[in-house]
Amino acid sequence: MVEPITQGVPRPRARMTGIVYLSYFLLAILGQLLVGHKFVAFGNATNVISAFCYAVLTLLFYFLFKPVSKGLSLLAALFSFAGCVVMTLGIFDLVPSSISPLLGFGPYCLLLGYLTFRSTFLPPILGILLALAGAGWLAFLFPTLAHYLTLYIEIVGIFAEASLMLWLIVMGVNVARWQKLASAA
Repeated sequence: MVEPITQGVPRPRARMTGIVYLSYFLLAILGQLLVGHKFVAFGNATNVISAFCYAVLTLLFYFLFKPVSKGLSLLAALFSFAGCVVMTLGIFDLVPSSISPLLGFGPYCLLLGYLTFRSTFLPPILGILLALAGAGWLAFLFPTLAHYLTLYIEIVGIFAEASLMLWLIVMGVNVARWQKLASAA
């Protein structure tokens, strides 16, 4: 039986991944704005929807990078799902503040960066940027370090993730290289 991702054309799926990524970004920003302007219930609802979008994004990335390394793609997805769960529970104060979603999202970005770098169907620079973003997100787990680097970490992280998102929307993936990896896997 052929898996669903190999039945479709990878470029439209990559573009759909970019659109889901964009939806997550917009919803997360909207949720923070609503909470910041005292519309907490609406902001929390928006943040839950953005967490759901990120979970869907995680699945899309799993299938996109599965031909590169099934095991690492699965490990990355597990880290991301853990981050999504902590993020969602955190919205309702159901998780201690000492447990950060970045414990999941930092390693996720590192692994996604590695998979992107190794993929051959996406530019390696995107992988390097994502790995730097992942290391930066992990730096937030050390408040003293993050205090001095917050602006730089956020710039690199947002730039890296936005670059991947825009690349996927505009360019998609190199279909021939993706199919070559998928058939070899």
